[in-house]
Amino acid sequence: MARKQSHQLTEAERRIMDVLWDSGEASVQDVTDALTQDHQLAYTTVLTTIRIMAEKGYVGFRKEGRAHIYHPLLSQDAARKTALGDVMKAFFQGSSQRLAQHLVENENLTLEDIERLRAEVIRRSESGE
Repeated sequence: MARKQSHQLTEAERRIMDVLWDSGEASVQDVTDALTQDHQLAYTTVLTTIRIMAEKGYVGFRKEGRAHIYHPLLSQDAARKTALGDVMKAFFQGSSQRLAQHLVENENLTLEDIERLRAEVIRRSESGE
């Protein structure tokens, strides 16, 4: 029976997805090697987490000899949208305007940053997005 897909990636899942998003595909050993540079993770821990992620539908795999080569099924953009949506609901009453205002007031956005955002908003409104 497939696991229920959670609403958001866990921290461990996000680290693994970062490796897969960057590389396109990787074996468990490749992921373990990439992650052990910053985190001391056992091969079996990575293997268990990737198997759970496959059950959740975040990653797919193909067999190559005895190894499984994993690739992302969840896009980085979809993961970002879900995470940001959850943050907006939890802290900004679901308002993108409140989130944007918070960023302007608290994140030291430069005038150049704001102009780029403004240009993107205009581009999207003109294209009907």
